[in-house]
Amino acid sequence: MIRVILADDHSVMRSGLRLILEQQEGFEVLGEARDGKEAVNLAAALHPDVAVLDITMPNLNGIEAARQITDKQPNVAVVMLSMHADESYVLRSLKAGARGYLLKESPEADFVSAIRSVSEGKAFFSPAVSRLLVEDYVQQLQDKDLEDSYELLTSREREILQLIAEGQSNKDIANLLNLSLYTVETHRGNILQKLNLHSVPELILYAVRKGVIA
Repeated sequence: MIRVILADDHSVMRSGLRLILEQQEGFEVLGEARDGKEAVNLAAALHPDVAVLDITMPNLNGIEAARQITDKQPNVAVVMLSMHADESYVLRSLKAGARGYLLKESPEADFVSAIRSVSEGKAFFSPAVSRLLVEDYVQQLQDKDLEDSYELLTSREREILQLIAEGQSNKDIANLLNLSLYTVETHRGNILQKLNLHSVPELILYAVRKGVIA
C-alpha cells in the first residue's frame, strides 16, 4: 500500500483527490491537512510514503511545507499541486525536495501516476512542466542556481522591461533613459532572448505575471 497524506486549503479539492485514490487499488489516505503547518505535523505523526501538497496554502505555503517535511523525513516523497507552470514555482519546489510537480488541470490518471512514480523514487511532472524544464533559459537558471528568470536580467534590462510593458516605444525609452535608440533595441532583444519570449504581448503578460506591472 502507498500511504498518502493530502494537503489543500479547499475541502472540495481534498475530497476529490481522496475519492480518486480510494477508487484505485494500492493506496491508503492516512489524513488530510488544511494548511502547510497541518501538513508538516501530519507527516511527522503518520510517516506517509507520499505527501501531496497544494503550492498555495495559508499559514505555511506548500513549498516551505515540502522543505520542512523532506528535511525531517527524507523518505517522504512530495508531489506539488499547482495552477502555475512557472519556472520560479517549479525550481523552488524542486529545491525544497519535491519529486513531482502536477498542474491542477491534469487528468486523474496523471495524479495517480505521479503518486506511484514518486513512491518508487522516480520523478513525475505534468507535460507542460517537463517541456519547461528542458528550455534553455531554465537550464541557465539551474546552472546559475537561480529560481526566477527575472533574475537573469540586469538592472537596466529590468528598467526597460517595465517601460516596454507600460507601453513606451523604443524612442520614448531612449529619451527617458538618455540612451541611443540602438542601445534600447539591443537591450530589448536581449530581454526577449533571456526570458524565452517572442513578442511584446508575451513580454507584457510576463511582466504582469511577475508583478512588474499591475
